[in-house]
Amino acid sequence: MISPLLLNIALHGMEQAAGVRYMTGTHVGHTAPGSPVVVRYADDLIALCHTRDQAEQVKDRLAEWLVPRGLAFNESKTRIVHLTEGFDFLGFHVRRYANGKLIIKPSKAAVQRIRNRLRTEMRSLRGANAASVLQRLNPVIRGWAAYYRTVVSKHVFTTLDAYVWWLVFKWAVRSHRNKPKHWVKARYFGAFNKARRDNWVFGDRHTGAYLTKFAWTKIVRHQMVDSYASPDDPKLTGYWTARRRRSGKPPLNRDGQHMIARQRGRCPLCGNLLLHANAEPQHPDEWEQWITATRKAVRAKALTVHMGRGESDDRAVLHLVHADCARQHARRGSPALLHARDTSGLA
Repeated sequence: MISPLLLNIALHGMEQAAGVRYMTGTHVGHTAPGSPVVVRYADDLIALCHTRDQAEQVKDRLAEWLVPRGLAFNESKTRIVHLTEGFDFLGFHVRRYANGKLIIKPSKAAVQRIRNRLRTEMRSLRGANAASVLQRLNPVIRGWAAYYRTVVSKHVFTTLDAYVWWLVFKWAVRSHRNKPKHWVKARYFGAFNKARRDNWVFGDRHTGAYLTKFAWTKIVRHQMVDSYASPDDPKLTGYWTARRRRSGKPPLNRDGQHMIARQRGRCPLCGNLLLHANAEPQHPDEWEQWITATRKAVRAKALTVHMGRGESDDRAVLHLVHADCARQHARRGSPALLHARDTSGLA
């Protein structure tokens, strides 16, 4: 992570160099009329301008501003396009259509990458059981859907669900070559998710676990960040706390969301926050890692934390804990009881 950090330091002030101006007063955080808008993530950036002449001026200003820093534009990747043509940025495709609507959705390249990933995973699972398929695919699907849930993704999600269904059905038929397809359907597909009327959900009959679908992830629109608001600014802690509170629920299943709400978002073993403290993961792979760790805390270590002073009674409830906390707990050989911390406020 040192490279993006150094780039953030070196490129600090790029907005001012590009001529971005913000309004004050009641419209604080909004760009002034006629001002360009610069969006940067590490060394990737876009400049949204009103005219082609303004775009060329912004490019010239930034090129001059980069010289003392020993940096320059990669001309092969730098271009000026009209918004009606659209462009890709950080896995998203941004385009203004003929009806005047600006629509942001997953880019074709990003969709192709996830299709290739899913196909590769299923090929590697030949000969495995249904539980292995669920363990491998669920974090991938949930992580990708979580990253793209803030844009217009419903159609893409539905298309990917159809592709995943074809992959798992092909896997099931290949696993039982001598069985008819109606037998395969009865063994691996059914209404596993009781909250949905869908008889074609792939699942494991032994455990009741099932494969999640992209389209089950709720679309939550992205909220614009006020002008220079940075999560690293200690003066803006209240702003980011309120922003996280207004954002959508994390992409966990219903049980996980209930446990997090009951625990007020904290791990009962260490007392720290279970979810990201400052910002959501910034990449589908990061979402996948975070979701995998969280699910392990629920399934692999189903710790029962007793309330009060640690006595074993009927008031024991299942809690969501950090995967690392669960591993340390098991390594010490301690019983799954809380003695030192009063968890009555978390229930």
